[in-house]
Amino acid sequence: MTTPDRLALLGDLVAAARRAGADAADAVLVSSQSLEAQCRLGQTEHVERAESADLGLRVFVGRQTAIVSAAGLEPRRFAELAAHAVAMARVLPEDPFAGLAEAARAVDTDDLDLVDAAEPDVATLTARALAAEAAAMAVSGVTNSEGAGAGWGRVEALLVTSAGFAGRSQRTSHSLSATVLAGSGTAMQRDYDAHASVHAADLDAPELLGRRAGERAVRRLNPTRPRTARLPVVFDPRVAGSLLGHLAGAINGAAVARGTTFLKDAMGSRIMPQGMVVRDDPRRRRGLRSRSFDGEGVPTRELALVEDGILQTWVLDSASARQLGLASTGSAMRGTSGPPSPGTSNLFMAAGTLSPAALMAGAGEGLYVTEMIGMGVNGLTGDYSRGAAGFMIRHGELAEPVAEITIAGNLREMFRAITPADDLRFRRGVDAPTLLVDGMTMAGA
Repeated sequence: MTTPDRLALLGDLVAAARRAGADAADAVLVSSQSLEAQCRLGQTEHVERAESADLGLRVFVGRQTAIVSAAGLEPRRFAELAAHAVAMARVLPEDPFAGLAEAARAVDTDDLDLVDAAEPDVATLTARALAAEAAAMAVSGVTNSEGAGAGWGRVEALLVTSAGFAGRSQRTSHSLSATVLAGSGTAMQRDYDAHASVHAADLDAPELLGRRAGERAVRRLNPTRPRTARLPVVFDPRVAGSLLGHLAGAINGAAVARGTTFLKDAMGSRIMPQGMVVRDDPRRRRGLRSRSFDGEGVPTRELALVEDGILQTWVLDSASARQLGLASTGSAMRGTSGPPSPGTSNLFMAAGTLSPAALMAGAGEGLYVTEMIGMGVNGLTGDYSRGAAGFMIRHGELAEPVAEITIAGNLREMFRAITPADDLRFRRGVDAPTLLVDGMTMAGA
């Protein structure tokens, strides 16, 4: 079935909802295909192909709203789905902020280059995984493997609303990962590397990725547990993005509207040092989370969340925007079985001017974190406490590995004491360069 045909059918479902008594409605269809190959110790262990098509219908009866979902796009069930959704809405309490997005409109989706036309077969994916694992196992000191995997996927989302919006977004993905162990017995250490991209041409070479995984595992051998101290903490890029994730949660419009974030009164004030920039860019070509319109049909645009250290905006969908008396930022995320909610796309912190080596040299004695464990963050107060592993920094250089430690602070204070390095790379969808946060507490022995 062609895309115009499916959009027309979604329009028929929305029309059925209106006939059943809905004042407004929207329908979304998410179709996906995926192929994955998993290998371990030179042998193929698992190959899986999956396909799905999920349908969601949201209806509004006045300020009452309900959502129903189903598998597949079956016109013979439209009247039943619509009647069921309207009946549900009529018995639910009113939501004064519910409704379709006023700013939804058609947008051009061809400029983001989010589809790789080439679909890999099982042999191609298996070869990638085997090559990554072989490169990791070839590193001296690596003694075992937890496996390597390669995958491909394609997702298409269609959205139609009773206000006249009809849009389509699609994206492909390629992924590769390897996890190995170094050492023996109870002294074994594990580490990994992974990468994902929209186009296969942008994916890391399996040999490079596997070698990094092996070298990381070997470097972690014989960790110590240092004494508790207050010191500078440097976050490796693969974990630095977690701090941006906490920022995104703290400026999420839904949390702000509920008053459940420590930054609820921070709009227009300085939350980071002068010169710091944090942006969300859903329009990046080949971006892992790029999109031309959001889950409500609102056109997306690059958002300056923090500019020169000052908080500029909340992340808003239409409901949270109405509650706060503002306009949507085109940040609605959407599934088929729940309402839209605010969320970021390609979130990143701009690079600084110092190299990672210069950043560590400035730290002198500190901690370099490569792995985070647990989710001990209080969104209401900003209190932060997470398990960590990595390396001590001594005399401005990486020293012995450390494990079984906890780092703690408060996000409000951490954001004010943050310094970025110059090594920003767009790899994960939430990206930050190496980050130095001064004055954290490390709990060890």
